[in-house]
Amino acid sequence: MLSLSNKQVILGITGGIAAYKAAELCRLLMKAGADVRVVMTPSALEFITPLTFQALSGNRVYTDLLDEEAEAAMGHIELARWADLILVAPASANFIARLAQGRADDLLSTLCLATPATIAVAPAMNQGMWNNASTQDNVSLLLDKGIQVFGPDSGEQACGDIGPGRMLEPEDIAREAAKLFDTGTLAGVNVTITAGPTREAIDPVRYISNHSSGKMGYALARAAMEAGAKVILISGPVALEPPPRVKLVSVESARQMLDACQVVPGDIFISVAAVADYRPETTATEKIKKNDKTMTLNLVKNPDILASISLSEKRPFCVGFAAETENLEDFAKKKLVDKKLDLIFANNAAQTFNSESALATAYWPGGEQEFPRSSKAVLTRDMIALIAARYRAAAKPAKKRSRKASKQ
Repeated sequence: MLSLSNKQVILGITGGIAAYKAAELCRLLMKAGADVRVVMTPSALEFITPLTFQALSGNRVYTDLLDEEAEAAMGHIELARWADLILVAPASANFIARLAQGRADDLLSTLCLATPATIAVAPAMNQGMWNNASTQDNVSLLLDKGIQVFGPDSGEQACGDIGPGRMLEPEDIAREAAKLFDTGTLAGVNVTITAGPTREAIDPVRYISNHSSGKMGYALARAAMEAGAKVILISGPVALEPPPRVKLVSVESARQMLDACQVVPGDIFISVAAVADYRPETTATEKIKKNDKTMTLNLVKNPDILASISLSEKRPFCVGFAAETENLEDFAKKKLVDKKLDLIFANNAAQTFNSESALATAYWPGGEQEFPRSSKAVLTRDMIALIAARYRAAAKPAKKRSRKASKQ
């Protein structure tokens, strides 16, 4: 299935009769999961209106290089950095010539010059223009610069000529765009991840918490996003910026985290947060004064978030973490069984909290896998690969059962 999940695409439209096909291309890119921003050259405006693309993409259409309103929001340099792909379709002979020369005299050509993203063009012009030596030289220059060229197709043209120069059909262009990316093992899957500590209030200024930095959960969120998943990160208080294209839900206490998790459990639920096991039975409304030499706190158990999600009626694929300081394997396997998890990762809490690296062992019913010490960025990519494999394996029997049930 065509997938551009989590990809950010600038669709550039230049002047030419094929501009009407760009509307369908925009729709297909959106359907494949891409976030699309449309940029039109002045000549493109003569063939199709920005309103069409605003309605299709749900985003403002960019047309002017020097636009005060745009610069106040997403300026052209920010827009160039935002993109994973700049796809120009149709790409006229004039635009191809300017791109080959490195011109920056309108917004679209400026973006192409400023972006670190992949650039692709889908030529659309009369067969005589396409066959002209100057055009062929310009296309060769683009290819030498690493710019992708999709097409053109051959056939009847708007002017009545027959030959090469027709823009590829939107379906073919979308397919070629998707091929530029590794869409990932979790493309289109909804993943919810909890991260960080929780804080359980004693009074307005004091709380019970732990040393969790949230780094493992945030790294997992990034790895899942890079694998194509739609990620919701439910996080306790941490000093970290959320990964791009990840929806952040900020919470404080264990009960707040549980409420957030029950709203959006997703297809896969990964519980990384170091949730406080206990909370004060009562929370003082005013700051407690230190009048006595000792203070007694009555603590009550917090809800078990992972067990609540795992034992729910419409449970997702559930992944847990066991951060222990002793008897790691025994505790992890017991947690796997008691909470009816699909997969669990065990690691040493003393070696993981506030560290940039970690090692872990994964356990699931009937199997296990060790992960050697590495940076959390590398480790979490490997973890996500295993999660995706186990998720797909678990989904297959369910599909078989559904087919059998439908036949009966």
